[in-house]
Amino acid sequence: MGEPWVLHVDLDQFIAAVEVLRRPELAGKPLIVGGRGDPTERAVVSTASYEAREYGVGSGMPLRIAARKVPDAVILPVDQDAYLEASGKVMAVLRAQPDATVQVLGWDEAFVGVRTGDPDSYARQLQQAVLAETRLHCSVGIGDTLVRAKVATTFGKPAGIFRLTEDNWLEVMGSRPTIDLWGVGTKVSRRLAKLGIETVAQLAASNPDDLVPEFGPKMGPWYAQLGRGDGAREVDDTPWVARGHSRETTFQQDLTGPGQVDAAIRELAGHVLEDVAAEGRPVVGLTLKVRYAPFITKTYARKIPETSDPAEVLARALDLVAKIEPDRPIRLLGLRAEMTMPGDSRQGHTPTRSGW
Repeated sequence: MGEPWVLHVDLDQFIAAVEVLRRPELAGKPLIVGGRGDPTERAVVSTASYEAREYGVGSGMPLRIAARKVPDAVILPVDQDAYLEASGKVMAVLRAQPDATVQVLGWDEAFVGVRTGDPDSYARQLQQAVLAETRLHCSVGIGDTLVRAKVATTFGKPAGIFRLTEDNWLEVMGSRPTIDLWGVGTKVSRRLAKLGIETVAQLAASNPDDLVPEFGPKMGPWYAQLGRGDGAREVDDTPWVARGHSRETTFQQDLTGPGQVDAAIRELAGHVLEDVAAEGRPVVGLTLKVRYAPFITKTYARKIPETSDPAEVLARALDLVAKIEPDRPIRLLGLRAEMTMPGDSRQGHTPTRSGW
């Protein structure tokens, strides 16, 4: 049977690659996907091809700035249905691999758990199967924990394979800044730096108890563990259950009046409540996301008594609106509803930088 291994499969420039499959003439050209494909509108980059990334274009960048960086780029609108369809085909290929346990992380990535004596050969066969069935390239990170496999993928891109284990973790990662760890973003890395911890090796060597005053009794030890690359070793294929649903809207013209904000929140809440109703679980929390002009984002959250009453959820969402700073133009609003979790849902969490 061999040893247990975790493989992290990450599709290369996924959204851009799907667009190139539909438009082969775009191959090799700087390609940017975002919003409705119009750089004069307010929208952000969803993905950029490697050719566009060479000019400094990255996900989350305002589309108008990306267009300025690459004047001859091809800019396309987001086509979510196409990406979902392509993702579904890839995940089906992964599940069809011998003795594979698959934990989907998103459209373009998944963990694959397998017992094998030759994980590198298994990874190559997996890459070939994905390419043959979908014409999409992927990179594969091999590890003895989920964290190490995830980090390993960054060294395998594009279309390569890289192995990170306890044996070479510090050799590869030790001198790197903590922000290079999966699950450590800009804010956390700054907080670690205030404690004199700037590299992965320093975090790995830290006393977990010393991190508790800054990060709390749960996250302090967890960050120390992350520095060592430790953590879960088994891939969990329990179907993922959404903890919440969110919607957001970027406005082409700033909202400047209470009436505009009220109307926008009611519309957002309507969409969120439709998503929640499809789940059949009550709401227990709400988060309002506000991006003030020019580009300052704040979130306002509150727990609410468990309820399935749409009118009650809307009323509590409108309560949050009172926290919005008056007389400040608003360019984006988002609303998230958190629901109760079923008893058989996947326990624990996976570190990630995404979400809000």
